[in-house]
Amino acid sequence: MLTRMGEARDWGTGLPLKSNLLGKMNKLEVHHIFPKARLYPMKYKRAEVNALANFCFLIKDTNLFISDRMPSEYFPEIEDKHPGALASQWIPMDSELWKTENYREFLEERKRLLAEETNRRLQLLLHDEMHWLEEPAARVKVSPAILERTTCEAEEEAVEALNRWMEDQGLPPGIVAYDFADPETGEQQAVFDIAWPNGIQEELSQPVAVLLDESSEIISLASGTGYRTFSSVRDFQTYVQREILGIEAEGI
Repeated sequence: MLTRMGEARDWGTGLPLKSNLLGKMNKLEVHHIFPKARLYPMKYKRAEVNALANFCFLIKDTNLFISDRMPSEYFPEIEDKHPGALASQWIPMDSELWKTENYREFLEERKRLLAEETNRRLQLLLHDEMHWLEEPAARVKVSPAILERTTCEAEEEAVEALNRWMEDQGLPPGIVAYDFADPETGEQQAVFDIAWPNGIQEELSQPVAVLLDESSEIISLASGTGYRTFSSVRDFQTYVQREILGIEAEGI
């Protein structure tokens, strides 16, 4: 994803992102602008939720502060405290687009802004010699459609590889993009990247979920309903080898 290190500003501090690189709580993190936990119940699709245009960079402390609040809640606070910080990460400034029901329109507008900035950067790199972009072999002008790719592709590849690994161990594959619903109301509350809702060994082990790049709220939700949760594939594989297969994890 395009970034203007030195220009893009953190929303919690208002400082350039490049000045927030020291210290554990100042580590840069990728943040869902519209939180997954709030979009899935609105029936938005996984690819929409994880669209590149729904991501920005923040420091860890700011990411934790925002948590799962909606842009319509926290954007006005940010703009009031740090004018221009939102625009520095190409956030559409039409407040109507900050509402959940207008999420798709928000994505389209942010893709347009990101594409414009990318093309401006290309123009600077070419020193305004834009005729190069007219050559058939060098048509690199970016359109918003290019930004349709979703960041969940890498996660999906990791999940597919994990299921293949499970089968190699003679164990059942998990349910990919598992819809977790409230046991009492049946209302969808989250989508787990991959889960074994009845345990890897049914009735012999507890439910398990692998949650990649999820918020603390989703992890707490899963843990609070009896799931053993893992935020990395490696940790999950270690658990499987040690506690399910009864062997030491080596060479994962």
